[in-house]
Amino acid sequence: MEAPHSSPAVDSTGTPVTGTGTPGTGTSGTGTAVTVTLTVESPEQMQDLGRRLARVLAPGDLVMLTGELGAGKTTLTRGLGEGLGVRGAVTSPTFVIARVHPSLVQGPALVHVDAYRLGGGLDEMEDLDLDVSLPESVVVVEWGDGKVEELSEDRLRVLIDRATGDTDDERREVTLMGIGPRWAGLRDELA
Repeated sequence: MEAPHSSPAVDSTGTPVTGTGTPGTGTSGTGTAVTVTLTVESPEQMQDLGRRLARVLAPGDLVMLTGELGAGKTTLTRGLGEGLGVRGAVTSPTFVIARVHPSLVQGPALVHVDAYRLGGGLDEMEDLDLDVSLPESVVVVEWGDGKVEELSEDRLRVLIDRATGDTDDERREVTLMGIGPRWAGLRDELA
């Protein structure tokens, strides 16, 4: 069940979410990438963004999350779990490396991976022996850059930037980069 949206996502100028297609920037061999940049003002809005993203996710999707500690990667994933209707509380899998959240609504399971402590790339990811295969699940990998790109030519890369240092600023700049033809309509799907 999806919670109502309290406000639309806005970019750094306060404009509703927009994006640009950027031909030739993808690394999947397709030569396509779509980028959407927006501003999130609070943890609640980050979780809401996760619920909104869940509406466009399908089995087989790979989502890579990048951002500083405390940027909101797990908060976004918690919203994804709510939007996908999965079982179990979505928490950081730092100490278990991966958690599988089965669907309660006959949708895809959510596989939530924290690759922070993994250094060996895809080989080490395969050693996790996940019970759910990528074609049947939505796989979300925190700290996955340089480690999991080989899992799928089509992937959604989410970069979360926050103010660093001694600050209580909750504002985040979120850049969604859809790599490959699967994500060609990302901007429209989020509207």
